[in-house]
Amino acid sequence: MHRRTLTAATALAVLLSSVTLVAAGAGPAAADSSALLPLKSTGDMVVDGVHHRVFISDPTAGQVVVTDYAGTVVATVGALPGVHGLELSPDSGTLYAAVPDADAVVAIDTATATETRRFATGAAAGPEYVALAGGRLWFSYGASGDGNIGSLDPNATDPAVSLGQDTSRTFYHAPILDASPGAPGTLVAGAPGQSPVELAVYDVSSGTASRTAYAFDPGNTGGGNLADLAVTPDGKDVVTASGSPYYQAVYRLSDLAADGKYVTNTYPNAVDIAPGGDVAAGTSSWYDPDVHVFEPGVSTPLRQYDFPNTGNSSGSDTLAPRGLAWAPDESRLFAVSQNDADVYSLRVLDAPTKASTTLTVNAPDTADRAKSLTLTGSLTSSATFPAGTTVAVTRTDAESPSGKALGTAAVAADGSYTVTDTPPAGGKVTYTVTYAGDADHAGVTASASTTVAKTATALTLDNNGKVYGYGSSVTFTAHLGTTYKNRTVEIWADPYGSDKPGTLVKKGTVDANGNLSAAVQLTRDTKVSAKFTGDTRYAAKTVTNTVYTRVRISTSLSGYYKTATAWNQKYYYFRQSKDPVHNTTMSMYPGREYQFQVQRYADGSWHTTTSEYFALDSYGKDSVTLTGTPPIGPRFRIRASYIDPTSGDNVNTTTYGTWKYLTFTR
Repeated sequence: MHRRTLTAATALAVLLSSVTLVAAGAGPAAADSSALLPLKSTGDMVVDGVHHRVFISDPTAGQVVVTDYAGTVVATVGALPGVHGLELSPDSGTLYAAVPDADAVVAIDTATATETRRFATGAAAGPEYVALAGGRLWFSYGASGDGNIGSLDPNATDPAVSLGQDTSRTFYHAPILDASPGAPGTLVAGAPGQSPVELAVYDVSSGTASRTAYAFDPGNTGGGNLADLAVTPDGKDVVTASGSPYYQAVYRLSDLAADGKYVTNTYPNAVDIAPGGDVAAGTSSWYDPDVHVFEPGVSTPLRQYDFPNTGNSSGSDTLAPRGLAWAPDESRLFAVSQNDADVYSLRVLDAPTKASTTLTVNAPDTADRAKSLTLTGSLTSSATFPAGTTVAVTRTDAESPSGKALGTAAVAADGSYTVTDTPPAGGKVTYTVTYAGDADHAGVTASASTTVAKTATALTLDNNGKVYGYGSSVTFTAHLGTTYKNRTVEIWADPYGSDKPGTLVKKGTVDANGNLSAAVQLTRDTKVSAKFTGDTRYAAKTVTNTVYTRVRISTSLSGYYKTATAWNQKYYYFRQSKDPVHNTTMSMYPGREYQFQVQRYADGSWHTTTSEYFALDSYGKDSVTLTGTPPIGPRFRIRASYIDPTSGDNVNTTTYGTWKYLTFTR
């Protein structure tokens, strides 16, 4: 028997007697999901609803891979060369695996995922498929004209193997087998990969197989390449999946006459039937849906699933042959998919027996904070929603990062709904709308985001554009206007010049008047900034002022013989024979020069006679000697200045030195 599920009553009974064996985290999945599988091939798949395990055979690797309901691999059973068909015992305690290359059926403990017993089937009787029926374990074997059926008692201490049970020699190769609790003494077999399809039904209630029905090309469909078959829970029909025709055909077990169909699409390759009768039909379809779920006897699908493309081909991933299995409670349908690079995935399809639903939500691209906005959307499904259907709405923003429930919105008869909200916080605001689902409809969630403009922040800083002396300590005051919760301001100073980066001068909470002050010592022109990083309701803001700083200049004369006050100034007197020396000290900066300027008084005003730039040494010093024979009597004056930017840099503002007055005598 190809038993992939347990009846609800059996599963519950075993669960209650084995509660300590139930794996943690076996609760219902929140949504469809997938996980990669370490497979080289696939043969068969069954689901253990007691231990919440999925068993998948891999003939090429000679192993059975065991996952939990999330698709996480929890164990691997190896040393099973060519392992193919799988069957689960009625109590869900033992998994039987057909291992053709070892001429054996292997029993595996489902709780521990370990081999517990190996039943030898005899040379040249390597089993391909297994099924439980009539109190015995049936297996198919043989190839190249030697296909047949055998059986053994798995509960016997030393079970005798009965081969050649199909005395009619119906099958060329080992047939696919299945059975159902609804027909406990009946075994169904089908020729894999053969065209046309060939089926047979056996009465095995006596412990031997007696063929009761046979069909070569049942229903005269001309179909072939049988990949899978499953007997309905009531034991009335068998559903087949063959490469053609493009539907899962249904035949009566009594005479194998056609008894309906489940319409899918190209290349059917899998079928599994839930305890309640719902049918999961699979197809190998690159460009169409891969999994199709039907209510019993209804030929059009209730739901369809189309796999994504995880490889490099133009089409999507495809369903592996015999790659479908129901969870016993029908809460999930498991599917094995394969991409063009032979990478396998276990796809967990949540609530597959419920009609699929589509939920949309539309939000404006932008909105204003603290002003009403409107969300619109629709909830649709192939099944009608009952009156009073609602969707739940959650808002996620900077003030509610974990989400804030906004209540529910009623869904109108046409599926539309409207939500109004007044977002308190600015920035990205996401609205999540959820339909929880009901007995007939799958749950679904949709979301949309809007950008909510924050309120502009008032922030000022004083002293902009002012000029200060070198080394001055200047107090700057930032004033912060109304905000929500953040009352912190930063004051930064960034002196001119690449060698001095901006630094944080002060960070603190403004006082009751909204003010924060900090002192900055100025040696260069400086950009002073006040920064507010914003909060959930008020926008971040930075204001930057520039203040200017003079250089420090000191000058002196040497070589004079006296000083005296004349013409309201202090004059330095030099002998005509003595060369005056002008000494300059200035705050230093790499590459800095100073302007040296000489003026002579004539005709009632001062006139420049010399203006040159001289480099300062590494200490900011320089001296200029005035040579030659100056005239006796005229008045002169000399000064050193920093001129921005012709003095070689722009890190300070233009600063004129004081004049030094002098005259010459004999």
